[in-house]
Amino acid sequence: MLDDFDDPHTGPDDYAEEVLSVAESIPPGMVMSYGDIAEYVGRGGPRQVGSVMSTWGGAVPWWRVVRSDGRPPSGHEVRALSHYAAEATPMRPGADRVDMRRARWDGRS
Repeated sequence: MLDDFDDPHTGPDDYAEEVLSVAESIPPGMVMSYGDIAEYVGRGGPRQVGSVMSTWGGAVPWWRVVRSDGRPPSGHEVRALSHYAAEATPMRPGADRVDMRRARWDGRS
């Protein structure tokens, strides 16, 4: 079920635009979780951010938005890992997850 901001026939609403803007501003080699973005924009939650990213995220660096444990978006792991390697994103030793302590971006420059 799509929320109003996810209707692909009308385009993204203000909330979706905010989420996409935050995702686009995450620097290379850094990440934010879905919940981090929801907290940063001040509304919605991880599921709403995930819905926006699923519907509209292809035009922004989607691989920089991860689950809270550092796992990349489901179904896009291989492509995401390629981006992480290219951007030197800190990864957890021996795992295919981002090291959230070192790679989490707080939204400040």
